[in-house]
This record gives sequence, C-alpha cells and structure tokens, in this order.
Amino acid sequence: MNVYQKLGKNRLNKDYSDKWKDYKWQLHSSIRDINTFERLTGIKFPEQERADLEKTIEKFPISITPYYASLIDASDYKTDPIFKQAFPDVRELEITECDMHDPLAEDKDTPVEGITHRYPDRVLFAVTNVCSMYCRHCTRKRKTSDTDYMFSREKIDKAIQYIKNTRTVRDVLISGGDPLMLPDEILDFILSEIKKIPHVEIIRIGTRMPAVLPYRITDNLVNVLKKYAPLWINTHFNHPREITRTAEEALAKLAEAGVPLGNQSVLLAGVNDCPRIMKKLVHRLVQNRVRPYYMYQCDLSEGLAHFRTPVGKGIEILENMIGHTSGLAVPRYVIDAPEGGGKIPVMPYYIISWSTNKVVLRNFEGMISVYKEPDSYRQYFCGRDCQHCDLQLRLEPADEYNPQGIVKLLSDVDKTVSLVPSGTQRIQRRNGKASRVQRKKNE
Repeated sequence: MNVYQKLGKNRLNKDYSDKWKDYKWQLHSSIRDINTFERLTGIKFPEQERADLEKTIEKFPISITPYYASLIDASDYKTDPIFKQAFPDVRELEITECDMHDPLAEDKDTPVEGITHRYPDRVLFAVTNVCSMYCRHCTRKRKTSDTDYMFSREKIDKAIQYIKNTRTVRDVLISGGDPLMLPDEILDFILSEIKKIPHVEIIRIGTRMPAVLPYRITDNLVNVLKKYAPLWINTHFNHPREITRTAEEALAKLAEAGVPLGNQSVLLAGVNDCPRIMKKLVHRLVQNRVRPYYMYQCDLSEGLAHFRTPVGKGIEILENMIGHTSGLAVPRYVIDAPEGGGKIPVMPYYIISWSTNKVVLRNFEGMISVYKEPDSYRQYFCGRDCQHCDLQLRLEPADEYNPQGIVKLLSDVDKTVSLVPSGTQRIQRRNGKASRVQRKKNE
C-alpha cells in the first residue's frame, strides 16, 4: 500500500476528498520530479540510481497523474506494471543502432502541421503535444519536451482546411498528445468543424485518459462527444490492473452515451508479455464494452529497447487467444512499419498448404482439415465500367419496403393517395387534353 492509498483511507478523506475526483486538480498536481514521487509513494531510490534517473528525466520528462501513481504497488515497485509504464528507467538513455527519432516517419507524411496523411482515405489530426501522463513506451517521445499546451487556432484552422480540401479523406483520427487534454469547448469546436465537412464519414479519438485519468470523462465531456455520432474512441489499456472501478465507470459513461469503444495495447516486456495477462486484459475490456482492436509491437523509438519483445512473443500470445477465447476478444497484432510503412498485420500460420482446388488448414488444437474449392468458379465479366454497372455493384442501401396495390394505400411510409387504372377512357381523355394543352403552349 502506497501513501496515496493510505491517504484514501484517512487524510485524503479529510483534506483531498473534494479534489481527488477533479481532473483539473489531478493535472495541476501531476508528479513531475523524483522528490515529489518519493515523498508521495514512500519509494526511495539509491543515490547513484537517483542521479541516473535525473539524467533520464532531462531528456525524457516525467509526468504522472496522482490517480495513476496511486495504483503503484510500492512494496514491489520494481516488478509493478504500473510503475514501469509511468516512471523513468535509466535504460531509456541506451540508444541502439535501430532506434529512430521518428520511427514511423510521421513528420515526413505531414502536409500541414498537425496532419499526418499516410493512408488514402484517412488522416491523423494531432491537436496537442501534451498528455496527462508521459508513458515511458510512447512512440512520440520526441515530442514530450514540447511545452506547447495546444496548437494555435491558426494551426488548427489550417489543418481543418487541409481535410476540407482533400476529398478522399472519409475518416479523421484526432490524436496528440492526448486530445482530451483540450478544454471541452475547444474540443467541441474542432469536432463541429470536422463534422461539417461532407466527405468525412466518421471521427475517431485516441486517448489514454480512461486508463490514466478516468475522472476526465465528465458528464459535460460525454454530452459534447455524443453530439458528433458516428464518433469512435480508442482507449489504451495495457494491463488488467489499469481497469479499476473508476476506469470502469468512465468507460460505462461513454458506452451508455452510444460511443463505440476500442482498445489499442502495446506489447511491453516485463509489463504484459504473458498470454495469461493479455487474455485477462481482453476479457476485462470486453466486459466493459470495449473491443480489443490492436496489439502493437513496440516501436523503434529512441530508448525503448528494454520494452521490445521478439515478434514471436506476440505470435505466442495470439496462439493462446485464437480458438481459446471469443473472437470478439482477439485483437489484431500489428507492426507499425518503419519509415511510414503503416500497420502490417502479423498472424500465426493457419494455412498449411493449398493447390488449385484444395486448401489445407489447421485449427487452434492442431486439427488439420481440407477446404474444397469450387470446381468451377466463373467471375461475372463486367467490363470494368463501374459507373454503369448492372451486376453486383449496387452500393446504396436497399429499399426496405416496396408496397404494391392496396397495401400501398394502407402503408404509412408511402404517399400514394389513389390507384388509377391506366387504360380507361377517362384517363385517355385526360391524357389527350394534356397533349392538346401542351401543343398550344408550344405554338
């Protein structure tokens, strides 16, 4: 039990009970130096280690919310997954040959500041460089020393204008930093401007707040977000211990407001590189209406070598999930390729072999089966004239209801008020009169 947890039982109730759940107080009280961390957690570092940690913080700053610090088990902090994600490690100063300043080449794929345009139909819109907590495994560690709280209105306007001018963009991912560091009214403005763009179909937000500062998910924030459906949120939980009762309450608020939730985990050595841990994590996520979306291989950012696992460890974890738990709970394991190659799925091999008419497969138990291909498969030849396709290429929603006859008059969705036979003399006279009137007009 650490000092924060002790405070929760005694002094916290007296002195901080009215502040602890205030996310602004949490941000203002974030731990940004070793002295404060030692004082509040009771953890004491040896003198030499402390000196090395100070050097680490000079390059990669520290910021931990009181909430997240309260989850650290101070009695066994060296193996604690919360501590490892939040507190600096002297190994961060060990830069290997494969480490990169900008491993995903985001800066190269930035047409205007704040926008990363890598994939054809979607962009990443970074609206701030600041997070409530600086995760030690962050792929954008190069930006944690940036003191800008948020981008200026001018930069935001230019980024939004780029989205407006690029008609292929149908999906906008708002990221950072953490976009929920922005005040509600500014987030509301950004969402409203993007929502006005006709070719943008969905908006997504990537945030770590439900894990590191769940009190940020206020009723007012939820009311802002639910105005902009379809809006999706991807969270970032890496370990089951992060899914506290408070985190569950925050997730429930979002889910009950109709916001679809996903989760992106990073595979981290010494934190979650264990099939049992990851299976428990995805089960807890699904229980809280969060779909496990990605499990990332740790990127090649500077100072992350001690976090990286072999790719085989990720495959092993998937082998322990696929077939052993609900498909809904199995994330996609991806490597975000260096130099902007994008997310590449990595899977165990389930196709053993194949020929022109058979595919040999194995299942999670090792059972081997044959899937028989069709003896004759004839693809409809369409001439590649998609604009005038009269085959399968019917992409608009089908008519749900097409009433005929008397049913048309009884229907509440059809505006027909009468059924008139077309061949009667009366209708012929009416049509003839209409023709004569039309001829006179033409004369």
